[in-house]
Amino acid sequence: QVQLVESGGGLVQAGGSLRLSCVASGSPYRSNVISWHRQPPGKQRELVASIIGEDGAGYRESVSGRFNISRGLGLNTVYLQMNNLKPEDTGVYYCKLPIGGQTYWGQGTQVTVSS
Repeated sequence: QVQLVESGGGLVQAGGSLRLSCVASGSPYRSNVISWHRQPPGKQRELVASIIGEDGAGYRESVSGRFNISRGLGLNTVYLQMNNLKPEDTGVYYCKLPIGGQTYWGQGTQVTVSS
């Protein structure tokens, strides 16, 4: 059983920054894709960014150039650095790890960006 724990959310003004963390229990998941998703109020969950290995990253177009996904030294921590935040970035942010035929999600962390 894999557990994912997110942290780092909060309330920030537009233009501000936050860094989210996702810690996965168990062995380093170097070969697995770990991704960040968000669910804006009243909308469906959407992919924000993903990483495989240490530098194979991809981003949603609307966050490209503002967000950066990276791994910690232990490889089982994934960060999402969010800069120049906009009100439309508001939502609950989740990390996701598919492994061994199962898909694991964290409990989510709330990000609220005020205008």
